[in-house]
Amino acid sequence: MAVCVSRVELSVSCRSLLDRDLGSRSDPLCVLLQDAGGGRWAELDRTEKIKNCQDPEFCKKLVVDYYFEKVQKLKFSVYDIDNKSFDLNDDDYLGGVECTLGQVVSSSVFTRPLELKQGKPAGKGTITISAEEIKDTRVVYLEIEAQNLDKKDFLGKSDPFLEFYKQSDAGTWQLVYRSEVVIKNNLNPCWRKFSVPLQTFCGGDFNKPIKVQCADHDSDGSHDLIGTLETTLAQMQAAGAGSLVEYECIHPEKKQKKKNYKNSGIIRIKSCKIETEYSFLDYVMGGCQINFTVGVDFTASNGDPKSPDSLHYISPDGINEYLIAIWSVGSVVQDYDTDKLFPAFGFGAQVPPSWQVSHEFALNFNASNPYCQG
Repeated sequence: MAVCVSRVELSVSCRSLLDRDLGSRSDPLCVLLQDAGGGRWAELDRTEKIKNCQDPEFCKKLVVDYYFEKVQKLKFSVYDIDNKSFDLNDDDYLGGVECTLGQVVSSSVFTRPLELKQGKPAGKGTITISAEEIKDTRVVYLEIEAQNLDKKDFLGKSDPFLEFYKQSDAGTWQLVYRSEVVIKNNLNPCWRKFSVPLQTFCGGDFNKPIKVQCADHDSDGSHDLIGTLETTLAQMQAAGAGSLVEYECIHPEKKQKKKNYKNSGIIRIKSCKIETEYSFLDYVMGGCQINFTVGVDFTASNGDPKSPDSLHYISPDGINEYLIAIWSVGSVVQDYDTDKLFPAFGFGAQVPPSWQVSHEFALNFNASNPYCQG
């Protein structure tokens, strides 16, 4: 019987978050935790941090295994991040919500008020979560450049970055990718090659509308729109076939106000490729073998094997730390090795009959067949 498990990615956005920073807005991040029993919660995943934003739309998707037959209790916790530490204990808590994964996947859009604790609202803050099953292992690889973008900064040129949105079934736009690198002071930027899972990018639908937004980055979070365009993956794929794919970057307000307005720059798709990203199981089920070789350190730095402090300690029960390590790794790897034969070597010992120090010798002293069974 097949196991009823699927990989699900969760998109998270918040509105009207509490403002915990003096002189600026909060820098929110959302953490996904799962009930580990006994009142304990285990972290599964977390989004990126967004600077100076009370209405964040997180780009990074939270990925979780969905088991139909289990009640999976989840907690979404939002924090204001003010340092580079991974630990959240020193960050301000902006609110959270507890629910089950079943509740999320059974709702087209799951929106709840954030709470600081049970029954205590986190101001007017809300969180919205939507789920999508990861069914497609293909990945979209894109290389994009722009020309003659509008200048947005008073003392310099623009610092452009890109955001990609897909259109949901309800007609709303959902963020699927935000370029990691902001190109400083450049009106003709060329962004580095990036990839997005096809499922995330367009739900596997090559004709689903895609909106690309180009903006000038400001450190305080008040980014200025340069322009937008709409396309589909099918149209962008022409770049992969060697054709030049160009789009006019249009600022809607400028187009409406200025009679002679042409565009705010050109966005060019240099390449668009779709490749399959194989999982570990794809390789294993496709016949990939994993080999395991043991190397044992015989140098004197390990200490006297008669001493319990030595890694090589020859204990009465026949167990030492080296054996535990070999068994721990070998018991897992042996399932992926058909012949169950494992070569084993030593180094740093005086080997008979010459008693010269050797830095590579077979543990069974058979150099032509150093394999051990099982």
